[in-house]
Amino acid sequence: MASPSSATSLEALRAFQQVFERAVRQKNFDLSARQTAIFFAVYLSPPPHSVKSFAESLNISKPAICRAVDHLSRLGLVKRWRDPKDKRKVMIQRTVKGSVFLMEFSEILLGSAAAAAVPTPPQQLG
Repeated sequence: MASPSSATSLEALRAFQQVFERAVRQKNFDLSARQTAIFFAVYLSPPPHSVKSFAESLNISKPAICRAVDHLSRLGLVKRWRDPKDKRKVMIQRTVKGSVFLMEFSEILLGSAAAAAVPTPPQQLG
């Protein structure tokens, strides 16, 4: 018999899977876990954001962060620029396209949550 926490964990993982599957189908969402983590950090935590701060907070090398940010930048989800006061410092900022993408992703998430909250009718025995 599964414990209540394992059933809850499995439900949470299935919900996570459904959200990402819908995102891939609807929004052509094709980001790695690292790119996704950086994207959400840029949009859900207050700026300023830098490659160095993400490298420290995620415990990932700066070159790996740069590769992820480069991909996000090519997609137009973030913009990177050099700090005029310190040319070595690479800053990351939000974009309109990224904001729209985040809102659309949140709608997928809310839609999945609403669908999960609707009880399924009991199956009839035949």
